[in-house]
Amino acid sequence: MAAPQQRPEKESEDCSLLPLVHDIIKCMDKDSPDVHQELAKLKVKIQEAREQISNMPGVDSSPLEQQQQLATLREQVRTKNQLLQKYKSLCMFDVPKAS
Repeated sequence: MAAPQQRPEKESEDCSLLPLVHDIIKCMDKDSPDVHQELAKLKVKIQEAREQISNMPGVDSSPLEQQQQLATLREQVRTKNQLLQKYKSLCMFDVPKAS
């Protein structure tokens, strides 16, 4: 399993397109010459979103592979929960109760 990669802060930014669409509509209402500039901003934002999506882990996996990985992870969680319950029942960990 690959280690998680450090992501630059720019990738963690919000990808909301609504403010840009709103700005485009305002420019169109005012017959502003800035419409093309706003459309260019929207195009850049969409391209950034596409790049982020293509870099997401699991995008290159088929749905069947993803289901198999999910089943494996669920089984690991189930096993770990069973071990945790087993260790808790051994009473090796006496936790003082708050009064």
